[in-house]
Order: sequence, then C-alpha cells, then structure tokens
Amino acid sequence: MSTSRTLATAARVLRQLRHDRRSIALMVLVPCVMLFLLRHVFDGTPETFDAIGAALLGIFPLITMFLVTSIATLRERTSGTLERLLAMPLAKGDLIAGYALAFGLVAVVQSLLATGLALWGLGLDVVGSPWLLLLVALLDALLGTALGLFVSAFAASEFQAVQFMPAVIFPQLLLCGLFTPRDRMQPVLEAVSGVLPMSYAVDAMNEVLHHTDTTGHFVRDVLVVAGCAVLVLALGAATLRRRTA
Repeated sequence: MSTSRTLATAARVLRQLRHDRRSIALMVLVPCVMLFLLRHVFDGTPETFDAIGAALLGIFPLITMFLVTSIATLRERTSGTLERLLAMPLAKGDLIAGYALAFGLVAVVQSLLATGLALWGLGLDVVGSPWLLLLVALLDALLGTALGLFVSAFAASEFQAVQFMPAVIFPQLLLCGLFTPRDRMQPVLEAVSGVLPMSYAVDAMNEVLHHTDTTGHFVRDVLVVAGCAVLVLALGAATLRRRTA
C-alpha cells in the first residue's frame, strides 16, 4: 500500500462528494433531524428519550453511512471508474483505504454534529463522558461505511444496493437490544445477536449512559465494533475485481 495513493484516492472521493449536496445532507443532517424528531416525539416523557437516545445516536449514523457509501461506491463500479482505477498501478488496499478515509472524515463531522445536538441541544442525559459517546458514534459510522463498501460488490444497480438494507441492517436493528434486552430474547435469537456488531455498538452506548468510568465491557464492545469494521473493509478489498460486470 502507498500513503500517497491512498490520500489521492480520498481527495478524489471528497471532491466528488462536494458536488453531491443531497448525499452530504443525507450523511450529515439526517441523523440530526431524526434525533430532533425523536426528542419531540417523547416530549412528554423525556426519560424515554434518555433511555434510547444514546443507542440511536449510534444506530442512525451507521444506517446513513451504509446507504450513502453503498450507493456511491456502486455508482463508481457501474460507471467503469473503479475498473479504470484498477487498471492503474493502484493496489486494492489503497483504493479501499482511500474510500474509507474519505467517508470516515465525513463520519467525523456527522458524529460531532449528532453528538453535540443530542447532548447540548436536546438534553440527552448521560452519566459517562461525552467523548466516549462520540467515540462510539464515530466507530458506528465507520462500521456503516465498511458495510456499504462491502455490499456494493454484490449489487448490480443502486436499487439493489438499497435492497441490501433489509438483509444487512434490519436484522441487526431488531436484535441489537434496542427494543428489548438481549438476555430476554428467545435463546437462538440471543445467540445470533451475540455475533452482530450493532449489538456491541448499542451495548457500548448503554455503558456510557449508565457508568461514569470506562468499564471492561465498554472496552470489549468498542474493540469488537472496530474489529468488525476492519474485517469488513478487508473483505471489501477482496471483492474488488479488475473487470466490472
């Protein structure tokens, strides 16, 4: 891998995103809008927002980054851009790392805005450090980026990329512990939830919500989410082909 080629790839992706205002709005503003609406849905019971707001602060960025990254990457695959890039002396790792870096920078902005709004604009009450909350939100957004890069290899159109959301995101959303504690689920579903990264993202958010100090469970959850993101990025690099279909 080459640092200069990775940075050049990231710069190219960021230049393209700069001209795509709808994608920027989806990535940066939609999580904030969803949190704002959620807070006022529970306007009469702010304790409910406190109970689920932290978890959703991690889930919303993951979903939006998954959607935008999968569609944007697929667009480059189907237009032949990736094929032309791979015909150059550019390693697959450089390409994937460049995309991850570009979308990761957007994820930083997204996480900062969403976390700041939740804590200081909407009054989300957490016991732990806001920086830990921001860290988990950022890792969740990076995980969504990695998943989007990966699934784009298996879609033939942007519509198919969106169709992957029910298969990849919805099961994790149902089993992550947001709606009911995982230890109260049917045993098979509890076991399945234990291998899904979103479950650990929600657990990490809940650790920050209820504990003032960094716990061992929090460290484990963060490492699992980060490890899953790295693993999925590696799988994404393996799916890149020298010729597009």
